[in-house]
Amino acid sequence: MKKFAGVGLLALSLALFGCTEQEEKSKDSVEVESQEQAAKDPVVETDVFKDGVDEGKFQEALATFPETVPDKIVTTSVPLTEMLHLLDIVPVGVPTSTNPIPTDFDAITRIGSPMAPDLEVITSLQTELIVGASSLQETLDKALVGMNLQTAYLPTDSYEDLKLSFKVLGTYFGKEEKMNEILQSIVAKEKELETLAQGKELPSVMLVMGTSDSFMVMNDKSYLGSLVERLGADNIAQSVLKTESTYSAINLEEIVVADPDMIFVLASADHGASEDKFKQEVAQNSAWTQLSAYKNDKIYMLDYSTFGVTSIANVDTALTTIADYFFNDNQ
Repeated sequence: MKKFAGVGLLALSLALFGCTEQEEKSKDSVEVESQEQAAKDPVVETDVFKDGVDEGKFQEALATFPETVPDKIVTTSVPLTEMLHLLDIVPVGVPTSTNPIPTDFDAITRIGSPMAPDLEVITSLQTELIVGASSLQETLDKALVGMNLQTAYLPTDSYEDLKLSFKVLGTYFGKEEKMNEILQSIVAKEKELETLAQGKELPSVMLVMGTSDSFMVMNDKSYLGSLVERLGADNIAQSVLKTESTYSAINLEEIVVADPDMIFVLASADHGASEDKFKQEVAQNSAWTQLSAYKNDKIYMLDYSTFGVTSIANVDTALTTIADYFFNDNQ
């Protein structure tokens, strides 16, 4: 009997060991499956999404808005008006401008130009918050001295400014779903163009802005310049000419030395400059003809409606257009 008992104990031990081993294998299997599932989990996909907005600047801008979200908002900025429209936020007042305002806002009260809004109209609207562009903050603050009106300002000059301000508005007004939908679309376009750029040598470029008086060079602080920078091309205003101002007078001697591969000209007859005027500029100074961009027919006139006004709705088109010039050698 003792012999059989010993065999029984041995069998029981082996069985228990087998169960333990099987449990360990099962745990390992579960861990592997969990890791595989985590790789497919949409939450991980969401976490991977990066909008490229500087978190510090975002929090700083968001903190300038009042704690209580107001109902009656007035905006003095066309780009910000467009953002409010995309986020389904209806202000009580929008700026008067030659630049396009969303047609859905046609019935909304016009409060005057961004630089000199009509304060009586703003007051009559029982405005609780004025949202304006940071570039005009000093001017607007002076006009509002002595008036009990809350203000918040957001940057709108560059491509990165637009994403930052759009995120602030979407977050503040609780429109995160629509905000993320649009930002993800923009980031997807960025990644698509980054893929196209891989292994390709991007050109050096010069950006020219036409005014009623003259033509000027634009650096990376301009909207067009920020698009070029985002795509990774070399803007000679930044790298060679070392310009500090967003718009600087043209020095053809320096430009001939820099010799950009491409030249983009932003000109609009409505703003005192046109393609014909630029051709006259070239005809009056033979230095232009010394440039590689001129010899290789790489001087391009850009649509002012797309590149002359900062617009979150147009960034996809703007990025794609510039990228087409960079990546398609047959243009």
